[in-house]
Amino acid sequence: MSSVRTVANPAALNGHIEEVVHSAQHELINLLRQRSDLMKRIGTVKQTLVYLAKVFGDEVLTPEVLQLLGRIPARKQPGLTRGCRTVLMESATPLEARQGLREMQRRFPGLIEHHKTPLASVTTVFNRLVACGEVRAFSNGKGRRVWEWIAESSNATDLSVASTAEEDQEDPSQLATKQ
Repeated sequence: MSSVRTVANPAALNGHIEEVVHSAQHELINLLRQRSDLMKRIGTVKQTLVYLAKVFGDEVLTPEVLQLLGRIPARKQPGLTRGCRTVLMESATPLEARQGLREMQRRFPGLIEHHKTPLASVTTVFNRLVACGEVRAFSNGKGRRVWEWIAESSNATDLSVASTAEEDQEDPSQLATKQ
């Protein structure tokens, strides 16, 4: 017995498939935007809590919040990713990989000493945090790659970059005319 089915009207089926694909694509774009907005909001709240703890001391935060911020490690020694998050979150300026490494060595001595190439390890984690949407990477004025924690910003430059990225996502066919 054969389980092959024939389609009565392939043209009608293609129209339905295109509609489903278009709908799924539209939903994916919306969900990715929502995730990006949410990550920025999470970054802002975390950064606010970190600054409050710096000003008023860790006592103003609950143990649960301190653990969520990575200030009380869940295990004996914080992991490399958690350390990188903390260093980037608490930095007032974007960091080059070497600056991040120095700060990791200062804040978490012994954490990266077992890594064969600590600078490469820190760079790898920074790039993974970019892929997760927690950190942004760009070139500084000297042409060097820097990373910074993503938080909501009232800076007009950040807003214009974000709106340009959204416009590019909405209609890729108009990308060539904008450039």
